This record gives sequence, C-alpha cells and structure tokens, in this order.
Amino acid sequence: MGHAEQRTEQRAEGAGPFTTRLTWRLADGGTAVWESRLARRRGVLAVRALGAADSRHTRADAVSLARLRRLDVIASLAFVVGGALFAVGAGVAQFGSGDATECASIYFAGGLFFNTGGYVSLLQVVNAPRHVGGGEGRLVTREWRWWSYEPMRVDWLSAFVLFAGTLVFAVDLLDSFLHGLSVQQVNRLIWVPDVVGCMLFLVAGHLGFVEVCHGRPRVLPRSLGWWIVAVNQLGSVLFMVSAVTAFTRPTTDSLVNADIANWGTLTGAACFSLAGVLQLYERP
Repeated sequence: MGHAEQRTEQRAEGAGPFTTRLTWRLADGGTAVWESRLARRRGVLAVRALGAADSRHTRADAVSLARLRRLDVIASLAFVVGGALFAVGAGVAQFGSGDATECASIYFAGGLFFNTGGYVSLLQVVNAPRHVGGGEGRLVTREWRWWSYEPMRVDWLSAFVLFAGTLVFAVDLLDSFLHGLSVQQVNRLIWVPDVVGCMLFLVAGHLGFVEVCHGRPRVLPRSLGWWIVAVNQLGSVLFMVSAVTAFTRPTTDSLVNADIANWGTLTGAACFSLAGVLQLYERP
C-alpha cells in the first residue's frame, strides 16, 4: 500500500463494522471516492484529478451497466405492482365487499411481487460492480451469481433482511386462506408473521439509512437514494401500525382497530409503490 503505484486509502466512512464510503489517493495525486449505493445502483465511482475543482464519474463496463439496468427495472416494477395490489386489497377490505378470501387473494398476489422485488434487490447487491485496489479509480465486473453471503456489507445485509421480510409476509398471506381458525390460531399464524415481517422491513430500512447517510443520521434532500429509503421506511412504519392494530382481541373476537389496520396497509403500500417509481430514476 505504500508504493507509488498503489492506492492509499485516506478515509473510510460508515457505522460500526460497515464501510459505506471509501476515499483514496490515486497514483497521479488525484482522489477516488467509492460509495456503496452509487456503485451498485448507478455503477459509478467519483474521480477527481489533482487540482481539479469537480469530480468526474468513472463508470463500470457495459456488462455491469446493462445488468444493473435490467435488475433495477425488474425490482422497481415489482414493488410498484406489489404495493398497488396491497393498496387495492386494503381498499376492498375498507370500502368494498370485505370478503376475506377476495382480500387474501389480492394480498397474496401482491406478496408474490414483493418476493420478486426483494430477491432482485438482493441480486443487485450480489452482482454490483466492485472497486479495485490498483493505481486508478475504477470498477470491475464479477461473474454473475444467484447468491452470496456477505453479512459485513451493509447493502447486502439490508437487502437480505428485506427479502427475509417478504418471505415471512408470504407465510402470513398463505395462512390467511385458512378457515375455521380460533382467535389464538389467527393471532399465532397470521398476526405474528405479519408483525415479524414488518419488523424486518423496519430493520432493512434502518440499514438503508446507515448506507446512504454513511452512519450519521441526517436529511439529504438532494439525494434520490435518501428519498427512496425514506419513503420505503415510512411505508414500513405504516405497515407496522397496521399490523399492531390488526391484533384480534380474544375477549371480543374483533380487531383492535380495523379502520386503522386497513388505512395503514393502504397508505404503507402506496409508499412502496411510490418508492418503486422513484427507484426507476436511480439507474445507471
């Protein structure tokens, strides 16, 4: 690391064991800045020549950029459609027939899209271009992978927890088709997975803030990535409100508050759809 032809890392930023931004000096005296979200979403790395006032973006190769575009479109549309279906399901419950099987079918279809969006988001992290340790700031493309285990990367951990949350929701949605359940069984098989899924979504959102804010809680109104994470986290909070108020009281055999549960689901789902639309613009 001390030789002239090697890079020397100047500063690593993040939180705890996670590094979300690296700044290092190049062999020509300039600097390069790698940011986790920019690299995996847009496929870029910022390079500033010695004495230059502005940075230029070094992009990954055509293979990585095409890969990132495809994954971004699939994940974005999956969350847009999934959120829309959840909103429709909540609307049917609140304003429509209120038929349990009809609502469960709509929610289940939306859940499949959420599963897709969660897994493709993980694929975005797994197959993102990586920075290299040579004497120039650049990103390299790795072989395509369907899975990896990288818990010390905050972007991987956030995407994995989000995907896990969608799978837990799938259990809740499948159990919703069961009939003749007692109140205790409803709370155990449907309500508990719902709450656990919401908790995982909230954890994933928190990790997303750690990544985009580099460990320091702050508002970044000019950052599209920050807005996407913020809108998703608002949706997760609303989902949690909905889940808590959907608890069935054993004494009365009724929900804590059906109106709040439905409205929480509807508005939370709308947030996920909006974040999916915004994500379409966070592309290479």
